[in-house]
Amino acid sequence: MIRVHLDKVLTVLIAGLLAGLVLAGAALPVALVFGIGFSALSTPYSELPNTLRTPPTAQRSNLYANDGTTLITSFYQEDRVDVPLREVAPVMRQAMVAAEDVRFYQHSGVDLRGVARAFTVNQRDGETRQGASTLTMQYVRNVLSSDPRLSEGQRRAATEVSTARKVQEMRYALALERELDKEEILSRYLNIAYFGAGAYGIAAASKRYFSKSPADLTLPEAAMLAGLVRSPHTDDPINGDADAALARRAYVLDRLVETAQVPPEQAARAKAEPLNLRPSETPNDCTAVPEEHNDWGFFCDWFTRWWSDQSAFGATADERQRTLRRGGFSIVSSLDPAVQRTTVEQVSRIYGTTDRRTAPTAVLQPGTGRVLAMAVNRTYGVGENPAGQKNRPNTVNQLVAGGGTIDGYQAGSTFKLFTMLAALESGLPLQTEYDAPGRLVTRFPVTGPASCDGRWCPQNASASMDGRQSMWTAFGRSVNTYFAWLTERVGADRVVEMAERLGIVFRADSDARLARYGAKDWGPFTLGVSATTPLDLAGAYATVAAEGTWCAPLPVVSITDSAGRPVTAAKPDCRQVLDTDVARAAADAARCPVGDQSMYGRCDGGTAEGLRSRLGRPVAGKTGSSEGYETETVVAFTPQLAVASMAANPDDPRDAVGQAVQARLVEAVGEVLSFGLRDQPVRDFVPPSERTAFEVTGARTGN
Repeated sequence: MIRVHLDKVLTVLIAGLLAGLVLAGAALPVALVFGIGFSALSTPYSELPNTLRTPPTAQRSNLYANDGTTLITSFYQEDRVDVPLREVAPVMRQAMVAAEDVRFYQHSGVDLRGVARAFTVNQRDGETRQGASTLTMQYVRNVLSSDPRLSEGQRRAATEVSTARKVQEMRYALALERELDKEEILSRYLNIAYFGAGAYGIAAASKRYFSKSPADLTLPEAAMLAGLVRSPHTDDPINGDADAALARRAYVLDRLVETAQVPPEQAARAKAEPLNLRPSETPNDCTAVPEEHNDWGFFCDWFTRWWSDQSAFGATADERQRTLRRGGFSIVSSLDPAVQRTTVEQVSRIYGTTDRRTAPTAVLQPGTGRVLAMAVNRTYGVGENPAGQKNRPNTVNQLVAGGGTIDGYQAGSTFKLFTMLAALESGLPLQTEYDAPGRLVTRFPVTGPASCDGRWCPQNASASMDGRQSMWTAFGRSVNTYFAWLTERVGADRVVEMAERLGIVFRADSDARLARYGAKDWGPFTLGVSATTPLDLAGAYATVAAEGTWCAPLPVVSITDSAGRPVTAAKPDCRQVLDTDVARAAADAARCPVGDQSMYGRCDGGTAEGLRSRLGRPVAGKTGSSEGYETETVVAFTPQLAVASMAANPDDPRDAVGQAVQARLVEAVGEVLSFGLRDQPVRDFVPPSERTAFEVTGARTGN
């Protein structure tokens, strides 16, 4: 114990003395030097800060398509990805040591020869020209100055030119080399060093300057990169001084020759080569998705919104975004590039990029909630638009998933699904019959054109819909008065609650107030007067496809942190929200609108009857038109896939899209389903029980 204690004392004395000499030369009083050395005895060398034990370096997070290799974009504050030393070319390791600390493998963290040399030079020149920092000391300084947990003042203190700071650096370097071997220290240094042009660490630098991995660096490339570390802001050949970069490269090559690591003739050939830069810039954030895949930006934007809602990544949205941009995550998204391409093609056939109307479309997987595609006929970007055109042709507003300034669009009769589910859950069967009139005066109070003496009085779209209807036929033909009557019977509040249970979000303040305080009187809700989005609708109908299992829409397949550990936030968030037989019954009725036939042969007419024959496999869905055909909506699903598409003008909800576009939406949705299911087996829906189809029972809430 006494020997160890004396060793510490001597080391501190030497560190304090030499630091003072280096920084102040002969001018620093000896008493002050020794005073600093003795004061440092209060902290044992073995007690390194956790920052140095596990450096909190910011690392780039990468977002990939569902194949795990196609890069969508990256997120970073500092462009850095740590790599193990074995993935760095040996010549790069040699060049870095030659450039920054030629005696790295001989000293123990503090190079006494280097200190003496620096003292001689500084005393001769009368100013501090050499600092004698070893590579280990530089690593310590880099870590302390980049610690995100420190304040700006603390970071400045970590790099200030002072005797106290130099002493601390030496102490930490000596202690660090007792705990880590040289290879680990060199690896950490290569990963934390700044190489200029926004590249932090050797992996980012190799890509930034030469578009290659650090394992493939040649001698002249490695020498150039090693030379940049001394003055990365001025010697950077992309944004700074190429001549300075060449001079520093020559210096490193000379040092490699002096240390007998490179033959003189090889160094001469390397000096004669031009820089041969092949710069590439790592994309950062959603506006930097590849230009040829600009449409991915809307999915990317929704991914960042989703990330901001995940408590696993921090206590606040801001903290979660910092975690994304510093955490070094590898994120495999659910985006399927082939399905996305097909969806974009179909949307573009409906409306062009400059058309004032849009056709936002979402493709979702029942049972997991994973989103395969999000498409809209807009350019994702912040470019200026013509006067009065907020969202065309350029926008970063979330037109597909909603949020921010986008509340959504009225989905019309697609909301009849929630009324049917509420009725089935209450114990009414699919065979529930009602003699639907052309117009029905309800008990729900309303004002405006839909009012009959202060009561909501909807009418059917045509006289052919009047008469005896069941849930099968009323859902297939979209009979308004049947569903108004059904809403009265089960309660509008239960219909609203059902929609919320299946993932419909009330983003518009007026809708949210009605849902909270006026749901019992919100009869028109069954006709889709509330704003929603294609993503919400696809998720709701996917719940029926998955036999009552609702899954939160999910943009990822897997997430691993910088250490390769899986993150649980990537797992589907699913729960049973409907009785299985209720969901099966709703799916059975939903076959009627799209030209399929229910298991009990009760479909008789539909609003999109050509979809079943076009798709060639069992399918269900619904169309919807809002008042005056201001919006048109189509949702369709199989047990494996759900697609929702809406036509609207996001800048002017009253600008009617017209009924004719519905046929184009049906065709587009059919093509997306067909392509998305191209490699999947044909699966049929499971029929509901006869009891749920034909018998009045008590509440069906078995799950």
